[in-house]
Amino acid sequence: QVQLVESGGGLVQAGGSLRLSCAISGRSSSLYTLAWFRQAPGKEREFAAASSSGGGRTYYGDSVNDRFTISRDNAKNTVYLHMNSLTPADTAVYYCAARITPCSTTVSSSPSWYNSWGQGTQVTVSS
Repeated sequence: QVQLVESGGGLVQAGGSLRLSCAISGRSSSLYTLAWFRQAPGKEREFAAASSSGGGRTYYGDSVNDRFTISRDNAKNTVYLHMNSLTPADTAVYYCAARITPCSTTVSSSPSWYNSWGQGTQVTVSS
């Protein structure tokens, strides 16, 4: 059983940057497709970014493309979300998600495809 714990959220002004971290424990992060989703109040969970377990493939949601970057450090069992040029529309709870897919380039933007989730970290962007 894998556990995911997010950190790094907070309050930032519009135009600023944040880096979120998700620590993976229980099994090696190298076995997993890892992703970030976000959910604003009253809205559905939205895909932000994903990183495949193999092949170095990344995939981004349209609303964050070119502003957010997902990266992973399997030696530290951690996945990151680097967020730049933040706007108030980026305000949400950000969740880390995982699905075990050893040596795979598969990624997905569907929340239902992932079977492990963290508790989330709040990001608030002020105007």
